Amino acid sequence: MNTPLHALTAAELGPLYRSGELSPVEVVRAVIAQVERLEPRLHATWALAPEAALAAAAASEARHRRGAPLSALDGVPVMPKENIGTRGLPKPLGCAAVDGVPEAEDSPPAARLHEAGCVFVARTTMPDYGMLSSGLSSLHAAARNPWNPERTPGGSSAGAGAAAAAGYGPLHLGTDIGGSIRLPAGWCGVVGFKPSLGRIPIDPPYAGRCAGPITRSVADAALMMAVLARPDWRDASSLPPQDIAWDRLDDIELRGLRLALLLDAGWGLPLDPEHAAVVCAAARVFEAAGCIVEPLAPFTTPMMAAGIDRFWRMRSWLDLQALAPERRERVLPFICDWAAPAAGYGAADVFHGHAQMAALRDAAVAACRRFDFVLSPVSPVPAFPALHASPTNDPDSAMAHIGFTLPFNMSEQPAISVPAGMTADGLPIGLQIAGARHDDLGVLRLARAWERLRPPLPPWPMT
Repeated sequence: MNTPLHALTAAELGPLYRSGELSPVEVVRAVIAQVERLEPRLHATWALAPEAALAAAAASEARHRRGAPLSALDGVPVMPKENIGTRGLPKPLGCAAVDGVPEAEDSPPAARLHEAGCVFVARTTMPDYGMLSSGLSSLHAAARNPWNPERTPGGSSAGAGAAAAAGYGPLHLGTDIGGSIRLPAGWCGVVGFKPSLGRIPIDPPYAGRCAGPITRSVADAALMMAVLARPDWRDASSLPPQDIAWDRLDDIELRGLRLALLLDAGWGLPLDPEHAAVVCAAARVFEAAGCIVEPLAPFTTPMMAAGIDRFWRMRSWLDLQALAPERRERVLPFICDWAAPAAGYGAADVFHGHAQMAALRDAAVAACRRFDFVLSPVSPVPAFPALHASPTNDPDSAMAHIGFTLPFNMSEQPAISVPAGMTADGLPIGLQIAGARHDDLGVLRLARAWERLRPPLPPWPMT
């Protein structure tokens, strides 16, 4: 076997476990060793638990020997983001101000992964309250990008993106409210899937908020979806149970598919020429395979983006005001500076800001309805310096880079980031594929087709 054990995919591990050729204990040991080797540089994990992980791996090995695995993911290492509540562990949200009280029960995503027999090795780090697209945190050392540790992995699923790219096992679970799965996936050169709102039950639910897989392959993302998309009454916004053939990724006919090409978000940072070139090249590959590609005009307005930013600032400002002054001082200063203008907002400002979520939802659904899928960049720019909070590093324009990702949170549409190319200085560029509401399987299928069609990419870093 040429691939190191820590870098094997979940799709590869399952059959090897079932045949007895590999043991979950061997694989978990290899993942722990990889984490211990690279964490002094990457700072992607929190609450590493080697003894508990090895005990869980041994229990999985016993189930496989009896021929009774709990699922196709039994014994596969997994690392959830630290805001995914897990029984017995605190949920610090990347922030030194949060009181570290252990959770009384698993949140829905953690419960599904435990039920499937996944081995929890560690949790992955995030910025304060998940409010940055970087790995900068008041609680943790700044997470780093495995392709270039001087750059950020992105965020807010910062550690998850870095861990997936660095080979900390095959399965990582992030959350996304404006791009927090897809941005780190794009900047780290991995797969990041934001499903339709409600497809994966989550606690607490919130407008636009989803949990989703961050993996090295589309097949592994689909394997996670088969487990995570099961119902849970605790999320009142979750979708009804649906029998989805997550394992039938190759059932797609490319010829005649109508694809939109979105290269202008309508607001925010201008699109970097290298990113534009990679996305346009991907569109040409799909065209050569028989798809019909048409340009899509921007449908997000600066007013929509500014309104949502205002509403989020008010939400964060209220959270900060609820903290005792000595705790508030521990929050990352950038977050405090970003939220501070909300102190002067009136009710009309906040109401108008909230209303822009619905305005963007309606605009996105209307713009996409003529197409089967939408192709776009994930980010307009490459990964930025690791110690910056955002590409601009300016609280006044903290959201200027999420123009391509934010719309599909508000519209509740599934969207995925898949590796598509590299910058001249060796940083990954992601391609975003978005689909119609609830067509999660369709998005995964087109992403799987892209994996087969795309030009070869450089080997993984640090593995």
